[in-house]
Amino acid sequence: AVRLVESGGGSVQAGGSLRLSCAASEYISATYCMAWFRQAAGKEREGLAVVDSDGTIGYADSVKGRFTISKDNAENTLYLQMNSLKLEDTALYYCAAGRCRADTWQALQYGMAYWGKGTLVTISS
Repeated sequence: AVRLVESGGGSVQAGGSLRLSCAASEYISATYCMAWFRQAAGKEREGLAVVDSDGTIGYADSVKGRFTISKDNAENTLYLQMNSLKLEDTALYYCAAGRCRADTWQALQYGMAYWGKGTLVTISS
């Protein structure tokens, strides 16, 4: 089975930047999309950004203009560049791969077949 391993989390001050990585243990089906999610304490998991199988990219409103998703197919690695970080960005960040056919960012998670264990991002004032 495909394993996804996130890295790059840490503690930064508000306004700072972090770059998350998600390394896949093997090639992921070309029909799958890859996505980033996060879950803050006491809140539901939310979808943030996707790269669909055709290369289409989308962002949730909460991160649009601040976060950039990218994918290196040769390295089987997904990235999330996070700029202008806010206190409310504090969360456990996950990458996932699967079918991106959902009407809402909240529902996106139900189509995912593979998940990483997450990397913690903490933003301080």
